[in-house]
Amino acid sequence: MFTGIIESMGEVVRLDREGTNLHIRVKSALANELKIDQSLAHNGVCLTVVGIEGDTYTVTAVAETLKRSNLGTLTMGSKVNLERAMVMGARLDGHLVQGHVDQTATCVQIDEENGSWAFHFEYDAAGGNRTIPKGSITVDGVSLTVVDSQTGRFSVAIIPYTYEHTRFGHYQVGDPVNLEFDMIGKYVAALVAPHLPTP
Repeated sequence: MFTGIIESMGEVVRLDREGTNLHIRVKSALANELKIDQSLAHNGVCLTVVGIEGDTYTVTAVAETLKRSNLGTLTMGSKVNLERAMVMGARLDGHLVQGHVDQTATCVQIDEENGSWAFHFEYDAAGGNRTIPKGSITVDGVSLTVVDSQTGRFSVAIIPYTYEHTRFGHYQVGDPVNLEFDMIGKYVAALVAPHLPTP
């Protein structure tokens, strides 16, 4: 379980394919604090540390993870948002995040707003995922509040700290991002769906 508060950004230094798996080696200041079998969120995707060497560590993404997330688009030098699992009893500064990406979205617009930024994303709403105004959303592992919510589209407001300390400062229009929709909202939608009229 995570909170969506990014601790650090790592840098991809090696990518190795093995069958349908992708082994990702990341350089990070967190490396010397990690241990084998530890869970670590990469752009919001919970992956298991399988190797540690100096200031780098390795995780493996399987085919299902690569299909649902943007990890398959990583290249040498790519930056990744990193968060270790939450500590029970600590403050929950973001919201409850599982590290299980629901789908990807595309950054379609970036507006500089004199000290902050508005980022707009579009996603395929056919799967039933949705946002609500002032609801929670996780974008590449970052816990955020939805500003504008439409079917298949939403925006978020980004403060300078988040812009400088996460991948938001690197996004360009057209970039894919990982989305994890609010856990409580997904349960409510699943419970209500059978009782809705068929379109």
